[in-house]
Amino acid sequence: MLSYAIFSGITLGGMYALVAMGLTLQYGVSRIMNLAYGELVIVASFIAFVFMTSFGINPILGLLIIIPLSFVLNWAIYRILLTPLVARAKNRGMLEVDSILATFGLLFIVQGVLLVWFGGNYYSYDFMNNAVDVFGAVIAANRLVALGFAVVIGLGFYLILTRTRIGTALRAVAVDPTSARLVAIDVNFASCFAFALGGAVAAVGGVLVSMFLTFSTSMGVVFTMKALIVVIMGGVGNLLGALVAGLILGVAESLVATYIDPGLTIAVTYVIFLLVLLVKPSGLFGRATS
Repeated sequence: MLSYAIFSGITLGGMYALVAMGLTLQYGVSRIMNLAYGELVIVASFIAFVFMTSFGINPILGLLIIIPLSFVLNWAIYRILLTPLVARAKNRGMLEVDSILATFGLLFIVQGVLLVWFGGNYYSYDFMNNAVDVFGAVIAANRLVALGFAVVIGLGFYLILTRTRIGTALRAVAVDPTSARLVAIDVNFASCFAFALGGAVAAVGGVLVSMFLTFSTSMGVVFTMKALIVVIMGGVGNLLGALVAGLILGVAESLVATYIDPGLTIAVTYVIFLLVLLVKPSGLFGRATS
């Protein structure tokens, strides 16, 4: 029982961390606080559901279609909806406020479209539900596959940001966009690319989560909330912090759901979040501002 709860928590935490990495990139580079982020996670879950149930395309193969689709969609959102806000914003603070209002409206648009198409029911599909014995714990194979892909994609995402020229440019824009312009970095392109890449990561998380959890059209806000908590708890802009924070929350939620009451998982999330902020307001791996 304990080994199952821990492994389930690691899988769930890995999903939280992966989803939070995308939001970290969007906010860290573009300075866009995307409140519709979770809705895009759920959109990817529903696309995977349609692919599997209507066309027989399993979610792993579906990623080959969903990732570029999500990248293009988020690129279009940034260019059409957010670029005018960036152009008129006098500073980053104003941009953050404007982006909160704009993406708050986008949240309801996406959710409304999903409700029209799918209604308010919960959905799931059967994919690799066969049991696998892992160190004495019986785990569904789809959870193992989801965790494996989350690790691979998360590692690839980290390597892109730390070992490539485009990754270096994105990190430079995140630190100081004014100085980035002085070394010939196209800040507008970098911001748009970061927003689109973050959306693609969100889509991967949505597909992987749909493999072993039920989901509905109203669950987007849950993923937005969890991603924000993980980002702040780990330290804004810190990928390692997002990973650690995601794993902590995932394991804690799984243990509480297994041994106490599934209804208390949200409560334990907020308790851990508040305790971390009380001890270290800048987050687990964040740097304190002077």
